[in-house]
Amino acid sequence: MRFLTAGESHGQALLAIVEGLPAGLSLDAEVINRALARRQQGYGRGERMAIEADQVEILSGVRHGVSLGSPLALLIRNRDWDNWRDRMSVAAPASPAQPDTTPRPGHADLAGVLKYGFGDVRNVLERASARETAARVAVGAVAACLLAEIGVRVVGFVTAIGGVAARPVWESLTLDEIRRRAAESPVGCPDPEAEAAMRAAIDSAKSEGDTLGGIIEVLADGVPPGLGSYVHWDRRLDGRLAQALISIPAIKGVEIGPAFANAAARGSVVHDEIKPGDPAQGLRRPTNRAGGLEGGVTNGQMLVLRAAMKPISTLGRPLASVDLSTGAESAALRERADVCAVPAAAVVAEAVVAWVLAAAALEKFGGDCVADFRAAHAAYLERLRGIVGGA
Repeated sequence: MRFLTAGESHGQALLAIVEGLPAGLSLDAEVINRALARRQQGYGRGERMAIEADQVEILSGVRHGVSLGSPLALLIRNRDWDNWRDRMSVAAPASPAQPDTTPRPGHADLAGVLKYGFGDVRNVLERASARETAARVAVGAVAACLLAEIGVRVVGFVTAIGGVAARPVWESLTLDEIRRRAAESPVGCPDPEAEAAMRAAIDSAKSEGDTLGGIIEVLADGVPPGLGSYVHWDRRLDGRLAQALISIPAIKGVEIGPAFANAAARGSVVHDEIKPGDPAQGLRRPTNRAGGLEGGVTNGQMLVLRAAMKPISTLGRPLASVDLSTGAESAALRERADVCAVPAAAVVAEAVVAWVLAAAALEKFGGDCVADFRAAHAAYLERLRGIVGGA
């Protein structure tokens, strides 16, 4: 199972094509639209979110609300296209706009023009923009529907913005409670006490023409042991999950479980002991410091992932840059942008994790139709119950 996305930030639309989705999966556009709406929310978002009202159009791969097993095509139109028809037209305009020639520090602008030989950084920033993640959220919503068929749930939320860190209140909550609290919070955080301080930090940054990053956590439960592989480097699920998360714009670091804290501790403290359990449930682990992955393979515990998001590179008070057309020092390009997009990035992180897990589950259990996928999963769990104790 794989997907591709296409489209520019201010182009006509975003397009995603999913290949390999099994037949027989119930798909409702409104389920995808709810995920898209969550991505648009969050304290600190910019003016663009007041323009867009993302709605998906399912163009192919579904008939009467059920997947066909053929390629799934998802379209999300850009309302802002009406304001950019000339500057982003496919055909050459009669009077081309002035090129943008002052790259922003921290953005793909400079690296992109050097790579592709452009004289206009807009050729880079339009595709490098986080607007593309709307298509990935749509794809992730489809993946979540497939995971639900085998009882896997994924939720992403915010644990820190700027220097404000939430208390780990979610450790005593169910995933449904975490999702509800995060959805009700304007900063996507399940800790209501941290919310006010996070909003104040965003307000302060905005007043100074600055931006803020933060920390995102993604949890997945119901994940069966055995997804991924230790056999080859590119099949390790930890590597695939880390790549998916760090591919999100502005994400610069990923950890599985408390990885950086584990690095400072001894092995006798870090590793999760294996204990006998209820015969019906199998073995148990009193702790989960591995974050649900060992040797690139899921071990049946809760999957725990964290991602560090840097501050957005478009500042209200631009940093110093160089005008590429003259070589003179100049203020960096100023685009309409968010002050803080960490809550939105949490939704994107949830989506990409759901996609990787769904793809790995389909590799493990196979099936051209969802009924076969479910049956293989059930048979696998039944086999696992007989492993311990010589059965």
